[in-house]
Amino acid sequence: MLVGDLGSHTTSRKMVRGKIQMRRIENATSRQVTFSKRRNGLLKKAYELSVLCDAEVALIIFSQKGKLYEFSSSNMQKTIDKYRGCVKEDQRSDQDIEKYIQELKLEAINMANTIEFLEASQRKLLGQDLGSSSLEELQQIDSQLERSLTNVRARKTQLFKEEIERLKAKEMLLLEENARLSQKCGLGSWHAPAKRKEIGSCSQSTQSSEVETGLFIGLPETRVLEYRRF
Repeated sequence: MLVGDLGSHTTSRKMVRGKIQMRRIENATSRQVTFSKRRNGLLKKAYELSVLCDAEVALIIFSQKGKLYEFSSSNMQKTIDKYRGCVKEDQRSDQDIEKYIQELKLEAINMANTIEFLEASQRKLLGQDLGSSSLEELQQIDSQLERSLTNVRARKTQLFKEEIERLKAKEMLLLEENARLSQKCGLGSWHAPAKRKEIGSCSQSTQSSEVETGLFIGLPETRVLEYRRF
């Protein structure tokens, strides 16, 4: 009977421990006991963490009545100062990021306004949306168009001149090539008549030799007459 009661008591304790809810303990005595146990366990865990992991640990606990409990693996004040420095850096970093974001937003707004202004100016230069333009704006547009037209014509004239110079240079090259080819052709035609003249002289000498060596039958006077006739 005693064993059964002990077993049922153990089971009930396990069931109660499993149903603990994370909320304020209403009973003051139970609350103080729980605080003492968990405080000691937390201090022990902080010590173990600092020893096992070689970590710098600082733990500060205030009870409900304001009593201080603390643990520090090195120097509490140095650890607190280090913590404050890290917090300030984080806050400063957040402030810098926020400031940078605001600057980007402002820059985006300015760029959008600039783009809108340029698009409106372009439409006016194309002769569109002129109804809202004043006389002064129209005069400015007219002057700008005149300057643009002058620049376009000047550039066009420059391109024409460059093209003419290029064609002239090409013409000179063609003339030089033509002269060179003509010179080659002239040398070839100069040798051809000499050959024809030489051939003609050979034919004449052949004819004269044939005349001189011709065979005539008859008296010498007749031979002379025949020679003269030839």
